[in-house]
Amino acid sequence: MLQKTGRGLLALLLIVLEWTRPGLPSPLRPICDLRVLNHFIKEALDAEVAMKSCREGCSLSESVTVPQTTVDLDVWEKKNALQQAQEVQTGLWLLQQALSLLRTSVTNTALHSHIDNSIRNLLSINAVLRSLNIQEYTPPASAAGLEGTWRVSSATDLLQVHVNFLRGKVQLLLSKAQACQQDVS
Repeated sequence: MLQKTGRGLLALLLIVLEWTRPGLPSPLRPICDLRVLNHFIKEALDAEVAMKSCREGCSLSESVTVPQTTVDLDVWEKKNALQQAQEVQTGLWLLQQALSLLRTSVTNTALHSHIDNSIRNLLSINAVLRSLNIQEYTPPASAAGLEGTWRVSSATDLLQVHVNFLRGKVQLLLSKAQACQQDVS
């Protein structure tokens, strides 16, 4: 009887192990639904609104470099996909650096969750870019001398740039990503 129970437990254990066994990691599936980006934009808008209503402890300690948000569509479309991706990734990096500085500058704890969420969302957007097989680009260690940037000195300006960058260049890049284009053959 004990031998039958032992074999039964062994069989059950093997079945459970088979179900829970880690398989080969599958490649990321492309995230082509722009509702994901729209969610990030909405949360960036929420952070901007919260910052505008803040009265104390919500200033930026020093000016920061941020990406230009204006887009000349003729110029944008003449760039190849790699150039567009590098511009977006550089902008995301600049925004992440600027928001991290804002997080340390702001003493209003109610804003901390908005800023933390904005930083997490920028990291998520980078994960979305990886899922679309967009080549990862590491910007230079310093923002000094980067093209297509400017400086802002207020927290509300920074958060407005954040929203506009997501609505502009990030949305353009994601909407035209090769991994999301349907084959029409």
